[in-house]
Amino acid sequence: MEEEKHSEEGAEAHAKPAAKGGKKKLMIIVLAAILVLGGAGGFVGYRMLSQKGEKAGEEGGHKKEGETKTALVAVDPFVVNLTEHGRYLKVTLQLELSDATQQPSVAEKMPNIRDAIITLLSSKSAETVSGPEGKIQLKDELLLRTNQAVGKDLFKNLYFTEFVMQ
Repeated sequence: MEEEKHSEEGAEAHAKPAAKGGKKKLMIIVLAAILVLGGAGGFVGYRMLSQKGEKAGEEGGHKKEGETKTALVAVDPFVVNLTEHGRYLKVTLQLELSDATQQPSVAEKMPNIRDAIITLLSSKSAETVSGPEGKIQLKDELLLRTNQAVGKDLFKNLYFTEFVMQ
């Protein structure tokens, strides 16, 4: 009888850890399945949303009918002497075209554009271009001069990408 008790206790002892181990394995498998399904669902959702965004971009999205595409034209840096002795200004800028198809004509007129910009910049003093208002006024004057240099309102805006005064 004692042998039967020992064998029953041994069987129960082996059964309990197996049940705990089985529950842990089942729990791990279920959690792994949830993670995999969640990841797959997130991936599919992301792909669907990105495809909708691409279609909206192809269809025009926010673009109005008849609106032309703009383009930026980078202009080589300018280093000019200011009106004060020993002061200079280094400016790099980009011009925004109102019509991207006009880029070839801008390349032809670039010497005229650069001349107009150099002439205007070298006529300025450090005091007139040092503050924010001076820079805004300078941008307006440069935009006017560059459009005059090409003979029509080709440029919509002008952006300073570098502005160093010494």
